[in-house]
Amino acid sequence: MPQDVKLIALDIDGTLLVPGVAPDALPEEGIVEAVAALRAKGVIVMLATGRMYPGTAPIANHLGLDEVIICQQGASIHEPDGSLRLGYTIDQDIAIELYEFAMAHEYSLSWFDHERYLVTSRTLASEYFAAVSGVEVELHPRPIESGIKATGIDIISNEKVSADVHRQLAARYGNRVALLDFTTVTAVHEPRASKGNALAMVANELGVEQSEVLAIGDGLNDVSMLSWAGHSATPAHGDAFAKDAAKEILEGEGVSGVVSRLLAVL
Repeated sequence: MPQDVKLIALDIDGTLLVPGVAPDALPEEGIVEAVAALRAKGVIVMLATGRMYPGTAPIANHLGLDEVIICQQGASIHEPDGSLRLGYTIDQDIAIELYEFAMAHEYSLSWFDHERYLVTSRTLASEYFAAVSGVEVELHPRPIESGIKATGIDIISNEKVSADVHRQLAARYGNRVALLDFTTVTAVHEPRASKGNALAMVANELGVEQSEVLAIGDGLNDVSMLSWAGHSATPAHGDAFAKDAAKEILEGEGVSGVVSRLLAVL
């Protein structure tokens, strides 16, 4: 296949790291070597993740990357040193209503910006996200009074009702928010916050054409960048949404397909 790729955007969890690894796991040597070879040839490699920046920095450092980093599904974009280049905050009136909705239904709620992570109660979902994001969980029963302008709000319910939570929020807010579902979590962001929008903006700033971008991701939260990029791929274990959006489904167990796809660019 023709390889006219100048920019590669990589998801982390489920893409550079196989599902189920420890929160502090690092990409294996095959990934590290492939990324180094690409960068040596002048290909720009960057990360696009749902994690907050503190949990993303160790991955970037391990891979030797020095490009901007897309975090929180595109809600925050960081310089290589971690400073915030751009952040999309949720409309405060909507944020307050989301809090009231969660409390009325006795759901746990996470409220966070690019640095701090507040929860109304501890759950397995919030503990995991904090762990991969490299931040401390701050128990705060009323995050609406914290002074933090949320770039992300997660309503944590359960598998039986999470789809209904999504439907209710979609019906109420429409395109005033961006919604993503993760089993028990309904994630809410500002409508411009997506990996696809962030990647398009970064590519434009770098002078890279859409047709020269390769995106690799494994899940629903990667769909926007998989759909936008001129080249896109998902591992064999990618979910149905990623497989529908990606232009290629990679072969091989674990991250072997990702390694092979990266090397193919060379």
